[in-house]
Amino acid sequence: MTGGPDALGMFDAAARLPDQVRTAVTSAQDLASLPDPASITNVLVLGMGGSGVAGDILTVTAGPFMALPVVVVKHFIPPSYVDERSLVFAMSFSGNTAETLEATEIAASRGGHVVAVTSGGRLADLARGWGSPVVAVDPSIPAPRAALGAMAIPPLIVLEDMGLFPGATRWVLQGIDQLERRRDSIMAPGGLASELADRIGATFPYVCGSGGVGRVAARRWKTQLNENAKLPAFSGELPELTHNEVVGWGRHNELTRTLFTMINLRHDHEHPAMDRVYETLADQLGEALAAITEVRAEGDGSVAQLLDLMYVADFLSIELAWRAGIDPGPIAAIDELKRRLGT
Repeated sequence: MTGGPDALGMFDAAARLPDQVRTAVTSAQDLASLPDPASITNVLVLGMGGSGVAGDILTVTAGPFMALPVVVVKHFIPPSYVDERSLVFAMSFSGNTAETLEATEIAASRGGHVVAVTSGGRLADLARGWGSPVVAVDPSIPAPRAALGAMAIPPLIVLEDMGLFPGATRWVLQGIDQLERRRDSIMAPGGLASELADRIGATFPYVCGSGGVGRVAARRWKTQLNENAKLPAFSGELPELTHNEVVGWGRHNELTRTLFTMINLRHDHEHPAMDRVYETLADQLGEALAAITEVRAEGDGSVAQLLDLMYVADFLSIELAWRAGIDPGPIAAIDELKRRLGT
């Protein structure tokens, strides 16, 4: 990779992600004060930004194998059905995220069983005051977006300990194996991050994926490119976009073909029809885009393949930042927005 300014140590944090995931497994095991799983009828995840992505990961990895519905809320207000039958994961790296705090307090007031995942702040204080379990996150991690493992893994392990998601630890350990393989290959000279950065060049990334794994990975690519590379980036979901968005690429081809590179995130858990969908879409959009490229997930199981795709985005976004002479760490626009909102 190119190398460049990195005041917060984002590159080093990315390189340590496999170790972060391994630590998260043990940090979430054998928590006290968990509710009786027989009394739980729904699972709710509350979180925003880099913390909220933990809920997205939960829905597409554990969700399909659980008998209970899993809902993610990225807002101030939890669903009206939340009550004493709800298991509520409150996710906030800082512990002071305004939306998450308000939603968590409402959920707790309705009887929801809160499990907090945080480095501290008001969320940790509230949870301990309620007698709720707290999974401690390392506060030295430089930013919420660099805490993917620390935030996303604990809910999987808690659900396994409760008997609601058997086998979670095995899937996560396979994910660690794949993260280590991807890290070693991507950091080698001429690795995938450098190759993709060459293909993207000065265009805007348009990242697409299908199914739960592809959709969540594409969204993560978008936000990592936004925050680390300070770059406009966009995500789409297949096959949904073939029923609406595809029409929007029918105009201004002379402009869009100079601005956008489509990156398709492929994985082993797609519907069999998706090969044909990707093929046809590439043929139809070829004149509207600067380039169309593909990144294929590796690893055993949906947890490993989702983490693998997300990991590529970490390194790519840092590489693009460095090529532009940008420090991937600071997020001045978000800091200014929070200052103006008083949050």
